[in-house]
Amino acid sequence: MPYRRSLLALPFLAVPARAAFTRSIRVIVPFPPGGGVDVFARPLAPGLAAALGQQVVVENIGGASSRLGTQAVLRAAPDGHTLLVTNDTLAAIEALPVAGAGPFLPGLAPVLLGVASPQLLVTHPRSGITDAAGYAARLRARQALNVGVPGLGSSQHFASELLAQALGGRPEHVPYRGGGPLLTDLLAGVVDAGVVTLGAGIEQVRDGRLVGLGVTGAGRSPAAPEIPAFAEHAAPGFRIETWMGLLAPRETPPALLAALHQAGLAALQTPTATQRLAALGFETRGEGPETFGALLRDTAGRFGAIARQLGLWGGDA
Repeated sequence: MPYRRSLLALPFLAVPARAAFTRSIRVIVPFPPGGGVDVFARPLAPGLAAALGQQVVVENIGGASSRLGTQAVLRAAPDGHTLLVTNDTLAAIEALPVAGAGPFLPGLAPVLLGVASPQLLVTHPRSGITDAAGYAARLRARQALNVGVPGLGSSQHFASELLAQALGGRPEHVPYRGGGPLLTDLLAGVVDAGVVTLGAGIEQVRDGRLVGLGVTGAGRSPAAPEIPAFAEHAAPGFRIETWMGLLAPRETPPALLAALHQAGLAALQTPTATQRLAALGFETRGEGPETFGALLRDTAGRFGAIARQLGLWGGDA
């Protein structure tokens, strides 16, 4: 497995990695503090610092659906001292370009696919929808059905559109400014259903306040094996996951990218990072630039195709 080979290489790259970095390292999170990507970056930073021998500073540059922070990394010197930690919103904004803000992928070098998690479709107990089959039946019957998402053009919005296409219908999507407000309205029964990351909604499902209709992974998540996957019955073969990873400016030298990859692997294995990420329902991946790059291109391609097919607007979410 690529992950195991990378871990075995750690002792041999530790000294060159330290020698290559001469000052503090900026890790830019293109979202406000407290969100999922920020929660991922914070426990990762101490591990990176230990592996690279330099202070690692997490800097939040939110705005424009992550475009502002991503642009800051694109403008940075490609010397390994400015990094981007982001999620599949990067693929979403690539699929919905706006004037003067993209494309982004050609200017970035994938370093490390850190973690991944399925999206979770949830409803409230009073909706009358009890499982994935019931949700699919409502879609196919063209019955009124609204689904909340954390912003139009978000990865959850794209996941919902792709799932609906696989099930044979399309709901009305209701945009929210983040997963928190969406869950609040969902618990109150304001919307019929909602799509959130697994970690964001699992506790409400377990305490009975929400009903988990299904996850969007290829199978059940180890973090919530009680919730079926849509791929099991309702949408065979369907899979879409949310992920978080580490990137650098495109022209960063290969030796520095390799050192950053190994440092990221080490950071993922620290007890703080491992425990925190598992609690959020994320599976550690630790895969390298080739695999991560292929995932980026595939996700952006799928998002772009559904955006063009449905005529989705390319403004800020």
